[in-house]
Amino acid sequence: MSPFDINPRKLFVRTRFGYEKLPGADSQSSSPLFGTPLIKSWKNRSPWANQQWRRPRLSLPRIIMLMITTLLLASMLGTGMYRRHRWNEEQRKKGERKLYHWEHFPRLDGYYNGIRSIVPFSDWVPEQKFIKNALSGNPEDKLEPKYPVLSKEHKEPPLDPVPFNPYPDYSTYEYLNKHDKVETCYLDKDDKVDLPDIYAYPGIPQNMSEPFFGSYEELGLNEKVCFDRFGRFGPYGYSYPREEGGLGMSGKSESWGADKIWSWEKKIDYSKVSWADAQRKCYEKNKVRFDKNMTEANKDVPAKKKLPRHAYILRTWTGYKYSDYQILTIRAMINELALKSGGEYDVHFLLHVKDDSIPIWASEEIYNKTIEDNLPKEFWGMATLWSEQQMKSYYPEPFPNNVYNHAKAPVHSVYRSAHFSLQWFAQRWPEYDFYWNWEMDLRFSGHYYEFNTKVGEWAKNQPRKGMWERASRYYIPELHGSWKNFTELVEEETFNSDEKPVWGPPKFENTGMLPTLDEVKPPRSYLQDNYEWGVGEDADLITFNPIFDPAKTNWVFRDDVTGYDLELPEPPRRCAIITVSRLSKRLLDIMHRETYLMKHHMFPEMWPPSVAFHHGLKAVYAPHAVYFDHNWPLETLDGTFNRPPKPTDSVFGWGEHNQLGSSFYYNAAFSSAWWRRWLGSVENEEGGTAAEEAGTGRLCMRPTLFHPVKFERGAE
Repeated sequence: MSPFDINPRKLFVRTRFGYEKLPGADSQSSSPLFGTPLIKSWKNRSPWANQQWRRPRLSLPRIIMLMITTLLLASMLGTGMYRRHRWNEEQRKKGERKLYHWEHFPRLDGYYNGIRSIVPFSDWVPEQKFIKNALSGNPEDKLEPKYPVLSKEHKEPPLDPVPFNPYPDYSTYEYLNKHDKVETCYLDKDDKVDLPDIYAYPGIPQNMSEPFFGSYEELGLNEKVCFDRFGRFGPYGYSYPREEGGLGMSGKSESWGADKIWSWEKKIDYSKVSWADAQRKCYEKNKVRFDKNMTEANKDVPAKKKLPRHAYILRTWTGYKYSDYQILTIRAMINELALKSGGEYDVHFLLHVKDDSIPIWASEEIYNKTIEDNLPKEFWGMATLWSEQQMKSYYPEPFPNNVYNHAKAPVHSVYRSAHFSLQWFAQRWPEYDFYWNWEMDLRFSGHYYEFNTKVGEWAKNQPRKGMWERASRYYIPELHGSWKNFTELVEEETFNSDEKPVWGPPKFENTGMLPTLDEVKPPRSYLQDNYEWGVGEDADLITFNPIFDPAKTNWVFRDDVTGYDLELPEPPRRCAIITVSRLSKRLLDIMHRETYLMKHHMFPEMWPPSVAFHHGLKAVYAPHAVYFDHNWPLETLDGTFNRPPKPTDSVFGWGEHNQLGSSFYYNAAFSSAWWRRWLGSVENEEGGTAAEEAGTGRLCMRPTLFHPVKFERGAE
């Protein structure tokens, strides 16, 4: 029977994925002391077994001793059995836990529908919508989703992959009329090795689940395609052997139709690539596009529009192990962000040297040796080293008046001041307009340039009115409707609340603050503004989780505030969990001055949003797609994440368990499990090559940002 001659419900493969490994039997349970005794024949063990044996004569004392011994053994056996029963009962009770409320919601399994179930976007029915309509009592609501008609023998996807190109057409008159010419970049010094493309399928697996938070359409991302592991990573060496310059990782993978990308693509020998050289050369060829000081030679010709430059900073450390999957991800970043854009981005490694005794500032030889020992060779030349000892000199003590140091760690420890090195980096490399703070356990299934560029453009078009209030909430399109409707809803909620909307830099009691900039002062009153102020202004801060007020939650680090007058109320604060963000040079410069001049300091996830808040800068939360593995009722989702009944229920505090089933949060467990399934691995006894080949094939994902992914594995 074909996998497509089935009831659509059967596409929803039930998963046993669990977030907490429940305590099982103790290791002692396999011990002979607690396990079933191994009874062997005395006859087979005795050296006298084959000799003639005489029954001993039983005298009265011997009978009494035998009875006493039997009673003792029976008593010991009974006591042992009782104690074991009690121990097993205690372990069983320890293993039991009360399920979280969201674990009672139905599982969503459309995430695991494969490439053989791909349909054009116009035919796609999200899993949630199908379930909702299937349960509806109205016959008119019934849906009969279209499925590809494939036989058992025909295993290839119904659609072919196509090159995915999100870049402007640099050759058109429209582009060249406004911008300088883009010089093509290459991977080698002789300009002979072309940059690879990546490939997407022009459709979505039927009944694939849709995101609960965020919107592809709102951010301007292509919502009609999906990426499999071959199209996404194949051109970076995933699917060909090391003898040919690849990584040879796909040997055991389900691969029907995967070779079609080689009709267009050439295999690259990455063992010969120096990404630092390629990146530098690309910028040199294109620097006229960014240099705002360069003027046209012909004064009669209007000046071309200069583009901003971005530093894409990977936060790594000595001893970090770079898996082959990590290398694929980094190659994708450099190629898609820096090289194919004609130098709009530079990818950097900001490498934390954990051993403070290494004098990285005193010896070029030691500096380079540290890089070579802690970074794959193809990325040498892209790292900037720093250490906590170095930051102690750059931002010297004292940092007085701490409210509460919950971490019990020094202020210069990376745990409490990861932003120190980022601020220093922006002073060390001041030529960039924006700095992306990127963590090593982030993954993205789509195209980096499309995502980063569209997020930046979306943020630039956001008005300041209602900005902080919108940023504090999750956008649920299925519930809130359009972004315009969401904007109006937030304004209405703000109007009906006791809170005063944020409009420019807030006023609060303090004994010393840096002056605010003139350009951040509102040009008109809040009521007079018709969502005009801020439109066309680049955001100083873009976060990927909501920017909330930690004082209204029981978030554990909310009071790690230093340098402000303890006789006055704590300053107002804002926070975004996970330090992943885009920061402007303007914001980083203010953070730097606040640190070294004013000795102000906060926990890393509070510091950039709070400085932006205090100084009236533009800060937004980008509503990227976030998925959940349970089918939350939308009103419950909104009530839990956007308006908890009391502070202790906040999802940024004791209510963080609500984030476990999501694809993006600091403790999201579903994130890494889904990512590894996409790579072809077996997770919780499900998935893997055999399951993919017997079912609808390997997974194909829409562009999704994952965090955290602490380890990776593929088909085994």
